[in-house]
Amino acid sequence: MYTVLRSVRILFDIIEILIIIRIFMSIFRVSMDNVVGKVVLELTEPIMAPARALLDKLGLGRGFIDFSPWVAILFLRLAYTLLINIAG
Repeated sequence: MYTVLRSVRILFDIIEILIIIRIFMSIFRVSMDNVVGKVVLELTEPIMAPARALLDKLGLGRGFIDFSPWVAILFLRLAYTLLINIAG
């Protein structure tokens, strides 16, 4: 069981790093048309889209700053915590 939880933690860490890379790519206006941009976009969008949708429903999605990456990271950490507690 420890190996499975460790593997999930590594996967979640990788996704968090990719989300942070996506944030920096957005800040520095790096094109998402290159290979790295496409990989980062494809791997993070399944997590970012629900976070963006939630913020839109709450009326917080159209601001100057996009908080969806931080909401996505929060969801990942909450999901991992719930998984640890369930596996207990």
